[in-house]
Amino acid sequence: MHFRSLVIVFGASLIAGGAFAQTNSLADGTKLVPVSPQLSPEDRGDIYMARKMYREAIDAFRQGPPGNPIILNKIGIAYHQLLQLDSARKSYQQALRVKPDYAEAMNNIGTIYYARKNYRRAITWYSRALKLAPEDPKSAPIYMNLGTAYFGRKQYENTTKAYEHALALDPDVFERHGNFGVMLEERTVEERAKYHLYLARIYAKDGRNELALQYLRKSLEEGLKDKKKLPDVPEFAKLRDTPEFKELMATEQRVL
Repeated sequence: MHFRSLVIVFGASLIAGGAFAQTNSLADGTKLVPVSPQLSPEDRGDIYMARKMYREAIDAFRQGPPGNPIILNKIGIAYHQLLQLDSARKSYQQALRVKPDYAEAMNNIGTIYYARKNYRRAITWYSRALKLAPEDPKSAPIYMNLGTAYFGRKQYENTTKAYEHALALDPDVFERHGNFGVMLEERTVEERAKYHLYLARIYAKDGRNELALQYLRKSLEEGLKDKKKLPDVPEFAKLRDTPEFKELMATEQRVL
């Protein structure tokens, strides 16, 4: 089973008023606050990104100063959300030509290769980005992406190390969901049950039992096999005698 979720992080919230062209509501009827023409092209583009109006965002960003690496990177993200991966990669590469040490653009190129299931090259790009600031808390999503790429290659020991490093830098990295910004988190996995079991084990090892149980439940609902072996998982040693864990083991989960 394949599961797709691409999250954009490190953006700042932005609300604006004023005159706006054409669209004033979303498909679900949600009313939109008009976008002011007095805002900078980048700010207008950010608002369009938050509204998932990616083509409008690209048009707005392109009205900004040419050769700005941040704007080039954001244009890449907009193309990425439209699944125009070749155009996205070109924009990320343009950003890197202007700013060769732009870790966010390197990370985003990694997500291009991940989307194409070229996990080895994704790992190369994530690792390249991490060399620039390996212990910066802002690098936590890159470690998460790195772990997910290792998961794709079934290198589970490396997956665990990368995920644990991500949590050490940002304890809420797996729970944090951004709306728009400059760096992509890749949350696409094909083996959801095994993936969520890994998160459950990592949270249990970290003593965060509520999250461990939450992801363990997800794993079971997604069809995790060998349920009877779960009490023997070392990371669940402190959980196995809790009422919540016993209830999970005793209940037959409905596979979603």
